[in-house]
Amino acid sequence: MTEKRNVFISHVHKDDHGLQKLKDLLAPNGMEIRDSSIHTGKFNNASDEHYIKTQILAPAINWAGVFICYVSPQTKNSDWVNWEIEYAAKQGKRIVGVWEHGEKECDLPDALKEYADALVGWNGDAIIDAINGKDSWEKPDGGACDPVPLMRHPC
Repeated sequence: MTEKRNVFISHVHKDDHGLQKLKDLLAPNGMEIRDSSIHTGKFNNASDEHYIKTQILAPAINWAGVFICYVSPQTKNSDWVNWEIEYAAKQGKRIVGVWEHGEKECDLPDALKEYADALVGWNGDAIIDAINGKDSWEKPDGGACDPVPLMRHPC
């Protein structure tokens, strides 16, 4: 039986091609991803930053049960990606970093280093485990890396 999960996939638009690849990777492993992120097929014409954050991105992140950051060399310097991660953390979302397919290890967005619950390579089972709550820290090839120290504090 296929498990359906509502997620928000934070990414830069240059990486739109990877979103469907990620969904296709998980489907044979029994997980259907319903993605609320903004991408080329679901683009909007808004230009006001406050409006985009409060009326488009925030509701999409709130809807999602899990927040995924698609990690590529371009995500590190994206103010939008960092804002989305910080917002998701404030909402108490599980935050999972997924290395782009074929990535050799690039710098992570600062907010991901601070708030991630897991960081996994391009492996369907590892991604599903991370979405479902396993705190894993992997290099892009799936090998173990040192855990990222979390800055979260208990309530």
